[in-house]
Amino acid sequence: MNLPNKITLLRVILIPFFLIFYMVPGIPAGKWIAFIIFIVASLSDMVDGKIARKYNLVTDFGKFMDPLADKILVCSAMIAMLPKGRIMAWVVIVIIAREFTISGFRLVAADNGKVIAAGMWGKVKTAVTMVMLVVLIADLGADFPGFSGPIRIAELILIYVSAILTIISLIDYLVHNKDVIATYK
Repeated sequence: MNLPNKITLLRVILIPFFLIFYMVPGIPAGKWIAFIIFIVASLSDMVDGKIARKYNLVTDFGKFMDPLADKILVCSAMIAMLPKGRIMAWVVIVIIAREFTISGFRLVAADNGKVIAAGMWGKVKTAVTMVMLVVLIADLGADFPGFSGPIRIAELILIYVSAILTIISLIDYLVHNKDVIATYK
């Protein structure tokens, strides 16, 4: 268990803590603690990848768990936002469906000895989605009601851009990996 893998596991361990602080009412500063936990967990993805590549610590465990940890973090945050009305259900469904589709493709590719790296659109989608989630967790419109209109507009723009990038990145992924589909005719 090398350092990047430990960081990946830390990200998974942080998810229940994020959910508790975000969802359980009455915890003093719960939203802000959840906000910090989510940012730390999100940044840990970048850190573990850089360490793994820089020090040649890439493992099969890391290749499997790192994207899975990201998906669990993102999906957990979005699902937790649904009862609070922070995000639309259709956006959550589109993003989760894309994640399942990509995961399925990666499993099929792995069966054929091929590792599929994240593309540029996928990386942009991930970055925008993480920023969107951070902004939605902060919920500044609730803290600054006088500015709630412009804040809600900014949140909606981030939500729609994230959804659009999710669809674009899925199409890009399918087009660039059509040979994976061809192996199962």
